[in-house]
Amino acid sequence: MAGGQHSALPDDERFLRECLKLAKARLGLTSPNPAVGCVIVRDGKVIGRAATAPGGRPHAEPEAIAAAGDAAHGSTAYVSFEPCAHRGQTPPCARTLAEAGVGRVVIGCLDPYPPVRGRGVALLKAAGIETTVGVLEDECRRMNEGFITRVTRGRPFVILKLAMSLDGRIAAASGDSRWISSEESRHLVHEWRREADAVMIGAGTVIADNPRLTCRISGGRDPVRVIIDQSLRSPVQARIFHQRSMAPTILVTSATNAGRVKRRYGTRVEAMGASTDERGITLAGVMREFGRRGWSKVLIEGGARLAGAALRARIVDRVAFFVAPRIIGCGLPAVEGLLARTVRDGFKLANLSAQRVGPDWLLEADVVQRKSGG
Repeated sequence: MAGGQHSALPDDERFLRECLKLAKARLGLTSPNPAVGCVIVRDGKVIGRAATAPGGRPHAEPEAIAAAGDAAHGSTAYVSFEPCAHRGQTPPCARTLAEAGVGRVVIGCLDPYPPVRGRGVALLKAAGIETTVGVLEDECRRMNEGFITRVTRGRPFVILKLAMSLDGRIAAASGDSRWISSEESRHLVHEWRREADAVMIGAGTVIADNPRLTCRISGGRDPVRVIIDQSLRSPVQARIFHQRSMAPTILVTSATNAGRVKRRYGTRVEAMGASTDERGITLAGVMREFGRRGWSKVLIEGGARLAGAALRARIVDRVAFFVAPRIIGCGLPAVEGLLARTVRDGFKLANLSAQRVGPDWLLEADVVQRKSGG
């Protein structure tokens, strides 16, 4: 009946995929809001489409309705994420859809944010609008896994990316690591940087690789660059401190060293004092601060010590390892400092997938979080 939960129709997945395509183009640009795509369809034809604007406003639904105009009355609205039902800096999107007179709304997944959670659907049902929820649900949730993690766990979604040889080395014994992965793999990483709020490395990577950590693809956007450096070991002349970029560089160090950062590295570098323990910077606290800043996704790009510390701190949600068809032998291992005494003490992974990227293999898997994890 009208306003109830309804089954998907044959074309629903096709139009939801268009919503996902619109949303993907805005990943990394909409924080603290999710990236949402909306398509308005009438008689099997798209009459309006939009995605969340950079900065998170305006939302996708009112822009798509505006593009459709009066033809939106009686149409079907496809939305990749549950329309909001609360008034923030914009009117409720669910009410906008209802006032436009749409006849049906198809939603990819529910929004876990407490002011919205289920209320957008309830508002649509109360308006007598036929509502279908859960079309391509897994894909829609993955599109905004960063936002979902931040609103449910108080920190960004974290991906640990490493490039390694077939025998698990990220650098030769000399420290040389250029280039283990292929050009195709590096291009994909630049796409990931565009979609992330921040990219993070340790001081050892600054010293060994002198990276820029910018997004060097057409239409790219630089993420915030974060360096974990408790003792201020990073060289002052490192390229990461002298980028021509709109994105800031943040140096996370001990509270006692935070006051030295601007004197040492310049006023363009932000200092973030963090708590420490016997093993170094407490990364769980750093991630909670990033969550308070509204960041939804962080890409950790190494090195081995930071990889181990991040896993140990239980802040890694997914690993993405580029494995190159190369054997190095004696060299730097991919992960250091975990000290698992038995195989059972290691980190369990789930949903392992593999795909070819040029000559490399990309292995991705979700980290199974233990109940004591943060």
